[in-house]
Amino acid sequence: MIFARRKAEMTDAARALPGRASAIATASHHFVNGNPLKGPYPAGSEQIVVAMGCYWGAERTFWELPGVWVTAVGNAGGFTPNPTYEEVCSGLTGHTESVLVVFEPSKVSLNEVLKVFWEAHDPTQGMRQGNDTGTQYRSAIYWNSPAQRDAVLASKAAYQKALTAQGYGAITTEIAEAGPFYFAETYHQQFLAKNPHGYCGIGGTGVVCQIGTGVEG
Repeated sequence: MIFARRKAEMTDAARALPGRASAIATASHHFVNGNPLKGPYPAGSEQIVVAMGCYWGAERTFWELPGVWVTAVGNAGGFTPNPTYEEVCSGLTGHTESVLVVFEPSKVSLNEVLKVFWEAHDPTQGMRQGNDTGTQYRSAIYWNSPAQRDAVLASKAAYQKALTAQGYGAITTEIAEAGPFYFAETYHQQFLAKNPHGYCGIGGTGVVCQIGTGVEG
């Protein structure tokens, strides 16, 4: 069955599933902190989209970080508009399971967010993360401004140096300007808060990311 496959090679726009014009139904508010998933967000807040394997565990990593205002799981980096979970699992959307992180720079810096990102998974694994294999599990960061891009690239360089010193290979994380973020179905949002013993599927290398984490303001 096509939706049961776990593809390790990226699809392209010509082969991608067509998706749909209407957004997939999702929760209106965060299950843990009650903030609206789709905004409005606080003045001065920033958004960044990260991918680091199964989004259930990845999202919890960030909603537990002080200064993060809201998180949501969804899909990004691909071609198919408004995909279902099953479509993403087919490997025929080009999307990776992603987390929208909305944070307040006066309370937590972008570098702190990036430090958590790098240390909470293994960014050298290509089209998989742990036992989860497929293009939908690839590591990625999607930035929203030139300043974010520069910080992401600097943090990657710093972490590559640390990883290399510990015998790891090249970072395979996709780094690109943010495109559409398609919110996942309601039951995926804050999944591990609703199912505390549910599957997590991510784990870091144990290598520390030595980047500055000073808070702005």
